[in-house]
Formats: sequence, structure tokens, C-alpha cells
Amino acid sequence: MVEAVQGKGVVVTGAGGGIGAALARRFAAEGARVVVNDLDAGRAGAVADEIGGIAVPGDASAIVAEARDALGGTVDVYCANAGVGFAGGDVSGPLDEQGWAVSWDVNVMAHVRAAHALLPDWLERGAGRFVSTVSAAGLLTMIGAAPYSVTKHGAYAFAEWLSLTYRHRGLKVHAICPQGVRTDMLAATGSAGDLVLRPTAIEPEDVADALFKGIEEDRFLILPHPEVAEYYQARAAEPDRWLKGMNRIQRQWEAGR
Repeated sequence: MVEAVQGKGVVVTGAGGGIGAALARRFAAEGARVVVNDLDAGRAGAVADEIGGIAVPGDASAIVAEARDALGGTVDVYCANAGVGFAGGDVSGPLDEQGWAVSWDVNVMAHVRAAHALLPDWLERGAGRFVSTVSAAGLLTMIGAAPYSVTKHGAYAFAEWLSLTYRHRGLKVHAICPQGVRTDMLAATGSAGDLVLRPTAIEPEDVADALFKGIEEDRFLILPHPEVAEYYQARAAEPDRWLKGMNRIQRQWEAGR
């Protein structure tokens, strides 16, 4: 058991399946009281029933108050896991402004709104934990998915900002940045995901394992795929070389379509 989460009130958004459901199950197994959120009320209810949690369906941007009430007045851990990923995103074609707006709203602003609602209580108590499910795309990028890549960079930047701004006041922040995970979202990435993500894809439970190891070690950056650290270092050290390598993958993808 991880002492840091035993008996804590935990909210997991987008927890009707995939990574969110794996996180909810793991927090419950570690002795936490878990609110399961998802837009799909049926899926949220099924996971909540399975783990003895509480279903709070609805838009992840607006459930903090209801989740807090469901947990008896206190949220100790908030997992901003809900996200969207749109296949495509070649900005040389028709501009899907609605897709960009939805990506920004769900992948970034939902995190900002949650933090805005949670921080006053956390700072007063001197304790709180914010878990952001980002993506390796937030550290690197993803071919064929401009809105996803750009907004995941934003999600990572916001998590980083929260950590550097409030860590001395008791806030702990974790940014989870996996590559491919065997979920419905991976299936929706199409041929780009088949080329880049599927060969090294892991299970959602592996992501939960990586998070809990990071909680025990008090680490901000959670890398379920350890090799991402090497890619991130290479990107920072030699950006042109890294971009040329990514462009080779882009051309390989284009040739195979």
C-alpha cells in the first residue's frame, strides 16, 4: 500500500475506460475513496460499481464541486485524465477550427479550470496532489496530429508551471507522458499510430504502475516508456537532428498511406 493515498479522496476524470479506469482501480486498491468521472454515465457507473467508488458523470471541466461533495468535502488527489485526440490535423488542408477548439478546451483548459477550483483549499491546507495525463506528444510531438500535439504541449507546460509555482506550499504535481497505450484512443490514431505507437504500446495498468512508482519517489515526470527520456534529451540537445529524424518518419508514413 502507498501511504500517500490511503484514505484520500481521489477524482479521476475520463475514467470510464482506458488509462482513467486503470488509475481509478489502482487508487481504490490502494485504499483511496474514488470518484469516477466520465462523459458516458453508464461507463462511469460501471467502473464505480466495480471498485466501490462514486460515479460523477459529466464534463470534466465542471465537476470539482460535485466531486468534492461526493467525497465529504475534500478532494486530496485530482487526476486530470480526460482528453481528446483527433486523427489528422494537417493544417495545409481545410482548417478544422472546431477540432482545435475542442482539443484546447479538453486537453488544456479542463486542467486549468480544475486547478482554479482546487487550489484555494489545497493552499489553505498546505497539501494537494494534481496528476495530469499528458502524453509523450507533450514532450516530443506526434505526426499527423497537430491539435493533439500542440495542446498536449500546453498540458505539460501547465503541469510544470503548477509544480514550480506551488511546490513550496504543499502541492505535488505529476505529469504522465506515455507513448502508445492500448486504449480506444490508440485505435483511433489510424495508420500514424500503427507506425509510431503500436509497436511499443503498453497496457493502461502499466501506466498506473508507473504513476504509483512516481508517487512513492516523489517525481514530477512520469515516463511509462523510459526511452522517452532519451528522445527528450536528444530533442533538446540537437533539435535540428531530431526534427530531421521525425521528418523521415513523416515521409515514411506518407509513403505508406
